[in-house]
Amino acid sequence: MPHLRPLHLRPHHPAARLGARVAALALGALAVLVVAAGPAAADPAGPSDFRSEVTGVEPAVDGVAARIRGGDSFLELEVAAGVEVVVHGYQDEPYLRFLPDGTVERNRLSAATYLNEDRAGAVTVPADVTAAMEDPDTEPEWEAVANGGTYAWHDHRVHWMSKASPPVARGEQVGGAYDPWRVPITVDGQPAAVEGVLFYEEAVSPIPWLVLAVVVAAGLAVGARRVGGVRAASGVLAAVAVLGAVTGRDEWAASPDGSGNPLLWALPVVAVVAASVAVALGERAAGVIGALAAVAALSGWAIFRFQSLLKPVLPGDLPPGLDRASLGLALGASVAVAVVALTSGALALPALADDDGDGDEDAAGRP
Repeated sequence: MPHLRPLHLRPHHPAARLGARVAALALGALAVLVVAAGPAAADPAGPSDFRSEVTGVEPAVDGVAARIRGGDSFLELEVAAGVEVVVHGYQDEPYLRFLPDGTVERNRLSAATYLNEDRAGAVTVPADVTAAMEDPDTEPEWEAVANGGTYAWHDHRVHWMSKASPPVARGEQVGGAYDPWRVPITVDGQPAAVEGVLFYEEAVSPIPWLVLAVVVAAGLAVGARRVGGVRAASGVLAAVAVLGAVTGRDEWAASPDGSGNPLLWALPVVAVVAASVAVALGERAAGVIGALAAVAALSGWAIFRFQSLLKPVLPGDLPPGLDRASLGLALGASVAVAVVALTSGALALPALADDDGDGDEDAAGRP
């Protein structure tokens, strides 16, 4: 009697060719999205145990607004037209200059220009800059870095620098230099300072979101195997990937000037494309390949962002619960679709036991 055996797809097999095109499309889409997003210029914002906030500019001045972006990652200054502001570096040297026409310039001879490229300040300041900093008569070398009167940068005075936890309980304000923290500025020739505070936030547990992942995985796997199979499961995965693209882009946008990691939103977009192919092709071999490609992209995205389940402060502007829910849904849906795809039988064809197609005869040629 004939029996089933796994199908080994050869390169010229139509399903193999279509599956290869699906994989190539997914990889090509990812490459285009990553390249289009541009390189990162500084450490991107990420999940953290700390929340920093601006309390105001002292003394109060018109035309200057400040805020924190990315939880505690970046200090952003917005200066109105007609106002000139100079931001001072860590040794009171001129670091940034906001001109009245909206141009923002950075001093190449300020140590802050280099230290602020890394959140931990773990960089080597060029020797000529170090020498210039030691000479009080050194004139700034300004270079334009932005226009429109708005600029954001890592400022080590507004976030916790040590690897050790601060000497305060969770949920409390950090004292010392952070109570309040101060960034000195000059506004139209008059001294002022941006002031703020830093909080060591309450810890969070990943358990509720992992439970959500388990429930979704079990429910979707059972439901899809009863109704719709690969097509239904992939449709749910595509919807979850859309939510992932939204929350991932929110975290990406928390880092200014394209310095965020484009994989935060590119991986879910690839998952949407691959899952849509799986919905279109259903139980065909290429449909299963598309479903598995979507699983790889979305589960990789969820693992890449797993710190969002462990840290209390998320860098984006969306509600943290929605962000964490998207991760739980992504993990659960990925497991379910992988199970449904691999057990669908779409990658196996009925075939006879021998390679010659004469399955009704034994090795000696007897029927």
